[in-house]
Amino acid sequence: MKILHLTLKKKWFDLIKAGEKTAVYREDKPYWQKRLVNKDGIGKHFDIVRFGYRKETIDVEFRRIAFSHKEWLKPEHGEILPDKVIVIRLGKVEER
Repeated sequence: MKILHLTLKKKWFDLIKAGEKTAVYREDKPYWQKRLVNKDGIGKHFDIVRFGYRKETIDVEFRRIAFSHKEWLKPEHGEILPDKVIVIRLGKVEER
């Protein structure tokens, strides 16, 4: 099973856990490109995304990775986005 591990602030962790937040955004920079994008420029595939906040974790269904500009997005819950973003689309929160 291929797992993408990400940490979050409490606010975002709680919203994802409640099923209210369905996307996570990362700035399109070399660090995230290396972690999330194949050499051919296509987003990598993961089975699940494991989010952590302190000692608590949740597993969420991974849907896909997309690329966007902040002007094209309607961020959930008042997020402030960088100009170019990598969007990680999420599905259902899984039981552990």
